[in-house]
Amino acid sequence: MKNILLVAGLFIGLLTPPAALCAQEALRYQGTVSDDTGNALSGVAIAVQERRTETRSGNDGTFAITATPGDVLVFSHDGFLTAYRYLSDDDSTYTVALQRSRLAAGDGDDVYIPFGVRKRREINGAISTLPGAQLPQLALSSLSNALTGQSAGLNVWQTGTLPGRDGATVILRNRASFAGSNTPLALVDGVVRDFADMDLAEIECISLLKDATALAWYGNRGANGALLVTTKRGSAERTRFSYDVQTGVQRPTQLAQSLDSYRYALLYNRALQNDGFSPLYSEETLQGYRSGSDPYRYPDNDFIGSFIGDQAWVQRHVLTASGGNQAVRYFTLFSLYDQNGLYQQTENPLYNANTGYNRYNLRVNLDVRVNKRLDVQLDMGGRMEDRREPGGGNANFLNSVFTLPANAFPIRNEDGSYGGSSLFRSNPLAQLNGEGYISEVTRVLLGTLNATHRLDFITQGLSANAFYTFDIQGRYIRGRSQTYEVYERTGDGTLVRYGNQTPLGYRTASFNDNNRINELWAGVDYRRSFGEHDVNGTVRYMQAIGFFAPRLDDKRQGVSARMSYSFRHRYYAEAVGSYSGSDSYMPGRQFGFFPAVSVGWVASEDLFAGSDWLDYLKLRASHGTVGNNQTGETDKFPYAYLFSPSLGGYPFGTSFAAQPGASERMLPNPWITWEKARKTDFGLDARLLGGGINLSLTYFNETRRDILTDPLYPSIIGIETFRINDGETRMNGLEAELGFAKQWSNLRVFGNGSYTYARNEITRINESAGVLAHQLQRGHNIGSVSGYDKLLLVSDGLFQSWEEIENSPIQRFSGAVAPGDIKYRDINDDGVIDHMDRVMTDYNDTPSGYYGLTLGAQYKGFDVSVFFQGVHGRTIQIQSLVMAGTSNTGFINAFSTEAWSPEDPGGRYPRLGIADRGNNTMPSDFWLRSGDYIRLKNAEIGYTLPGTVTSRVGIRSLRLFANGFNLATIKRHDLPIDPELPSAGYLSAYPYLSTITGGLNVKF
Repeated sequence: MKNILLVAGLFIGLLTPPAALCAQEALRYQGTVSDDTGNALSGVAIAVQERRTETRSGNDGTFAITATPGDVLVFSHDGFLTAYRYLSDDDSTYTVALQRSRLAAGDGDDVYIPFGVRKRREINGAISTLPGAQLPQLALSSLSNALTGQSAGLNVWQTGTLPGRDGATVILRNRASFAGSNTPLALVDGVVRDFADMDLAEIECISLLKDATALAWYGNRGANGALLVTTKRGSAERTRFSYDVQTGVQRPTQLAQSLDSYRYALLYNRALQNDGFSPLYSEETLQGYRSGSDPYRYPDNDFIGSFIGDQAWVQRHVLTASGGNQAVRYFTLFSLYDQNGLYQQTENPLYNANTGYNRYNLRVNLDVRVNKRLDVQLDMGGRMEDRREPGGGNANFLNSVFTLPANAFPIRNEDGSYGGSSLFRSNPLAQLNGEGYISEVTRVLLGTLNATHRLDFITQGLSANAFYTFDIQGRYIRGRSQTYEVYERTGDGTLVRYGNQTPLGYRTASFNDNNRINELWAGVDYRRSFGEHDVNGTVRYMQAIGFFAPRLDDKRQGVSARMSYSFRHRYYAEAVGSYSGSDSYMPGRQFGFFPAVSVGWVASEDLFAGSDWLDYLKLRASHGTVGNNQTGETDKFPYAYLFSPSLGGYPFGTSFAAQPGASERMLPNPWITWEKARKTDFGLDARLLGGGINLSLTYFNETRRDILTDPLYPSIIGIETFRINDGETRMNGLEAELGFAKQWSNLRVFGNGSYTYARNEITRINESAGVLAHQLQRGHNIGSVSGYDKLLLVSDGLFQSWEEIENSPIQRFSGAVAPGDIKYRDINDDGVIDHMDRVMTDYNDTPSGYYGLTLGAQYKGFDVSVFFQGVHGRTIQIQSLVMAGTSNTGFINAFSTEAWSPEDPGGRYPRLGIADRGNNTMPSDFWLRSGDYIRLKNAEIGYTLPGTVTSRVGIRSLRLFANGFNLATIKRHDLPIDPELPSAGYLSAYPYLSTITGGLNVKF
């Protein structure tokens, strides 16, 4: 904590000018405030920036206030836009006219777009905004998980669980490409940067760019949408300090269940008997496991309970300072995030092998007014991350804990040595205390220089802008290394050693990443009003280069332009276009043009003027073309003939030695290009009942072409070829958002809900000649179930008798089929079940529908909120869990207790078996389950102390709170697995976690 305060104090001290240097003689300023029609306004709040001097205008609009020359007066009043006036020493009387704010165009209605800001009223496209202040204040290592369910069109599901690696997949709307990437651009302050490891307190707003006019700016990179993160900036109104602290615990929501040695041995014997072999475990051994009489001869370990704890600590500290004056504004942040791991028995005097993660974030955003025409922004965002894990890796350790049979070996032998065997040599205790540890340190620095020069001397509203970034990232791996030995107890009591123990040493350090990205955006902006006409234009030239050793440089170039027009602030039109290219394509085919247009009409001011129930209604539409250059090819130049050096060759001349040569790589595709998405959106935005209800609806349709698909070349050419741009898809759906708020005296209740339904379809894809009709991909959706192909066998339960097997078609996936095996349907009616009976399916682990619902209330200083998130139309597979294991473990696990047997013909899973398992391990719908769920994603309760109490000690606000994340889940299946991450807590995957923290927020 001392380090946090020291670093933050240093930055604040450097950025805040001493008061003594700024002191001038105070003067008395006075004037009047009116509205834009000249009527006097009373009750207008008038404050001096960066000072506590405040007053209000009288009934006749007059005011008087004491300030010093160079100060800025801030005029604010409900229903009007905030105004600012710079005070001089030669004029003490001011007349201020406040402009009345239109609906959806007030101070709080800013929408951030690429290199610009618009009012919500001016937006014609599909752009959703997530203000940083409204995001849940959660102690999470990945910011992406805090976005789950927060907005219509934003589909987020967690894909990792390890500390510091609990990332998420983010898709806007749904998948539109079956070959390339569907991941949207992640943008921070206008340029491509990862935001998942930022601290939540850095974020001012996140804009979800979903339609063509919002995305055409990014040309051949924008088809999948974009998340535009805007960081916070300083305010000149007053110096602000804040300190946030959260601390709490993280608990597993689901863990694999352990089988004791007795039940494991019984099931293993049954599997052998099903295969026609004699039992391995004798009755004496079974009784030894049951009685626990000799833990060394008959070990019965609970590996999960011994090495996976019930909880781990997590904490987050954030210190911010912001403020400034007319000349300089600043925002600074320093944060610490620390997440401990769940592993137990990691006590080691030489090192700590527990997994964990800690991160330091630093941000300084400066705004400097160099003179009356030149403004400069200098931003720096940096972070340092440290991810830790056992020396053998998290996956190896977790695989031992979750898959080792309880009777594999005693963890320690009588003499204290590590237990092991010829079959099982990975001892979890030794992995934590005898293999060292790995520390992966990542350092990131994001620098931005942005200069704006007003050119009003040429024409009013014109300005020039130059924007340059310098981003670097490095990853450094270090740690300690060691190997251990295990001992197996033989029948006569002697110990046999496996492996060799080595002394603890330093792990070979290595630099794994050394990346650098530079982007330059330069151009002009123009904004001006002509009576009832408003125009707003932006043009930027872009040039970027990325260095990603050892890969070749990535170069991009282009021009983007945007022109907006409005008439009477109710009719809107916008055109956006970019001409952009990449060096990944053949010269002459590197650039493309991406246009888009949109229109909007505030119909409420023409059709519903004076309505007592409809306050605002805007109709909008957009259409355009955007590209996606993440097409799935890994080679940098797929259009070029490339050759690989050959280690061998052919002998030439009189020498018998082979001469070095070269081999031709894949046959190039000189016409390869990016995917092209044609997007159309229709929507409406409405406010009803005095602003108590907000509604937004959007229908979207997208057709995508030039998707890479396999060429239909004959195999006789004898060389692999690049894919060709011959695929097409279609996606459409609906987004809906609804919010309400109601105030009764000291009680305020509110709610916000969002729902998205999006479906997709493959309309064109190259498929080999002779493919059966029921196996064609065309007409089916994009994607599949994780770990599965889309072609699946159709199951028909389990065989219950030999007679049923004899009367069924022959199944050719194993040497023999017996009662308890999966029965499949003969799709082509040829009397044989083989690969020709697989069916193209629409099962998908990407949901077709997803939603979120926030409900909350505030009463005096108390507040409470809950957030529910859910999905439907999602499928998961459980084969990898139920059939998990190896021949060494007999493929026995906790699910094996529900396997079919003659004594339990109603078992939900196939019979146990160790050999000849092919029939029951075929991908089929037998192993599919619904992945639909509703989850209490987060909840929070807080109390803010009265200002009359906190102001006595110089505190502006003090809030105490407690919150939780991943608190409860309702799912459609009854299995002990998480519907979002089925493998979490099984096999080699870290458990899915719920987080409960308490904290406080102090503002000065």
